[in-house]
Amino acid sequence: MSTKHEVRRKITLTEDEETGLWSAVDEEEGVASQGETRHEALENLDKAVALYKGEIGREPTDEELREVGIEPEDNETGGELPDVLN
Repeated sequence: MSTKHEVRRKITLTEDEETGLWSAVDEEEGVASQGETRHEALENLDKAVALYKGEIGREPTDEELREVGIEPEDNETGGELPDVLN
């Protein structure tokens, strides 16, 4: 017998009347995303939450950093967030 584990999340979903874009916010995690449809906004939110939790994604390689103009030796992870992100 298998059991399903149901995860409940409080999500706010809104449509911008001017642009028609949908915004989805996971209230518990404080993560937001958007999409052209409700479905797309929710899919993007799932990916954003997974990235936030470290469930998907990876650190960039030194080569990838150099391609965008960042010297790997100067790249630091962690520390305090900028005021705008607090």
